[in-house]
Parts: sequence; structure tokens; C-alpha cells
Amino acid sequence: MTLRPDALSAPRGFTLDTVLKRDIFSTIERGTWHDGQGRAFPAVRRRYDDVKWWVKPLARHFARREARALRRAEGSGHTVPVYALEEGALVRGFVDGIPLQIARPYGDAAFFRSARQGLREVHRRRIAHNDLAKPQNWLYAADGRAVLMDFQLAFCFSRRSKIFRIAAYEDIRHLLKQKRSFCPEALTPIEKRILARKSLFNRIWMSTGKKVYNFVTRRLLNYHDTEGRGPRAMEQGPAIAAVLAAHPGVSAVHIADFPTAGHSFGLYAFVEAAGVDETALRERLATALPGILPPEHIQTVTALPRDASDEPRDDLLRLVALNQLDQLDQLPRTPEQQVALDAIIRERRNLSDRVRRGI
Repeated sequence: MTLRPDALSAPRGFTLDTVLKRDIFSTIERGTWHDGQGRAFPAVRRRYDDVKWWVKPLARHFARREARALRRAEGSGHTVPVYALEEGALVRGFVDGIPLQIARPYGDAAFFRSARQGLREVHRRRIAHNDLAKPQNWLYAADGRAVLMDFQLAFCFSRRSKIFRIAAYEDIRHLLKQKRSFCPEALTPIEKRILARKSLFNRIWMSTGKKVYNFVTRRLLNYHDTEGRGPRAMEQGPAIAAVLAAHPGVSAVHIADFPTAGHSFGLYAFVEAAGVDETALRERLATALPGILPPEHIQTVTALPRDASDEPRDDLLRLVALNQLDQLDQLPRTPEQQVALDAIIRERRNLSDRVRRGI
């Protein structure tokens, strides 16, 4: 077990609070790290001790690769520290923040200035992240800072070689793709030229290696990048939502998912309805979709929080389903949305965090 220098004398370990994410390579858990001096730090643990045996060597490689990159990046102000690397798990620091696909910082030029500064600090340490096209690898911290996450595919270079410069260029281009999605008005002419010009390495990768990668991950390993959503929500969620929405008295349905203790994903259905009880909804699902497992939680509400387009606020509801209530303060909402959200929180169904704490 590899530990930080200050974790050598007293009992140490990780205390689980909430499961954040799960895929074929690992389970991501939030909790508290206790170091060797008895101090406690908010932490995240990436566990791969219980993955399938034929995936474990690759998961171990990814964990060691991430630990190496994070240790080199420590002090950048835009990454997290490594607390422990042991057989089966990597424990790193926790940042009070939410992923970019939930935060959706439209028009927030300051965030993208912070992101560019963070990437510059990482590149200064000769690290190429290599996976910044995914919005979930950018964290919108509570203080408005950008934090780079998930360094499993990162490369650490001994010098600023041509290969490093190409990889760093692709990191910048992927950052600008996020900026184009959320803050296009702040793109400079130079940034627009970078977006339009892929490196030769990238063009070769997209036409050759990317196809092999997709075949191995999607066809052989059945792994899909779904921005933090489990495959059950993506594959079964739409059918379940359609059946529930067709029930008399139901005006809207929103499906979210959450990792369960059984190494799978549960579904949480938020149902906006009047005069409809959960039993009737479950009976309808059993009749219409006998071959599909119903949601673990169905919560009927008088109103869902809705955005300006009158669509349910996916960001708010996902955090409720994931038990990340302390992260809700980072998301803006109107007084009407707050009223609807408060009613949902009071009667929320997924209480796994309370069970773990003995509440």
C-alpha cells in the first residue's frame, strides 16, 4: 500500500458514504479518508477489487496511471491529491463540485478561463490528460473553479517532446469543444482556428485506433460512455417513462438512475401526477412491460422543477437520486423550482446514505 508521508502512525482507512458511479472497470465511492495522524479528509475511492477477473489487470493499470499523474499534478490548484494507492483501490481527494454535464455553465466565461489555467498548469508538469472530450471529466467546483478529473488515460512525459505537444494540443482542442457547447460567444478567433484543425495524430486515430477501441470497449466489454448514466437508464428508461406517462392523471415522468450496493444500477422515477398512487403505477408497468424490472423507487409529486422550456430539471433530479443533496446549492433555480424541489426532497425515496450512517 502506498501512502502519503503523513499517514504512517495512526489507524487509517476509508469510510464509505455514497456510491457515485459504477462501470465495468470500477466503482466510484464518496466518503472520508482518515490519515495516519487521525485527521479526516473528504475523499473519493475508485474500487476495482470486485471487477471481473479478466478486467482487473486493465483496471489496475488505469488506477496506477491515474495515481502517477495526480501525484505529479499536485499543487496545480486544479486537480486532487492522492491519499492512497493499494491493491484494489485508489483513494483521492474530494472536491465540492458537480460535473460539467450537470452544471451546464452557459455563458460562464470565468469558468473556462479557470479551465484553461488548470490545463496550462497540468501541461507545465508534462502531463497530457488525453480524455477531456468527456464533460464528466470537468468538475465545476463550488468556488467557480475548474477541476480536471479522471486521469486514467493520462500520459506523463519526461520532456516536452513533439508527441507531448501534440497530445497537449488535443487537450486544448477538447477543452474548446466544451467551451463551444456552453460559452460559444467567448471563443476567440485563435480558438476557433484550433477547433477547426485536428492534429494529424488525431485524424489517424479516428480512422484506425478509435475503431479498434470502440470495438473492444463496446462490443467485447459492453462498456458505453453515457456521461455518468448507467446502461439500464439508457436502455430501459425511455420505455418505462412512456408507460408511466400514459397513465391517466400523469403529466410528466423523469427517470434518473443511481448505483446500488448490489453492483448494478437502480432506477428512480419522478412522476408528476394528480390522484395517482404508486401501486397503480407499478401494476401498469407489470402489465405493459412484464419483461423489464420496474424502478426501485417511484415518487409521485404534484410538480417537478422545470426549466424555461418547461422541461423537468434533469440536473436537480439527478442529484436527488444520487443522494448528492449537498451539491444542490451550486445549481441556480427560481423560487418556483425551489418549492417543487423542497417537496421532492422531503419525501425522497433513496435513503441509502442514511442507512450507511445509521440514521
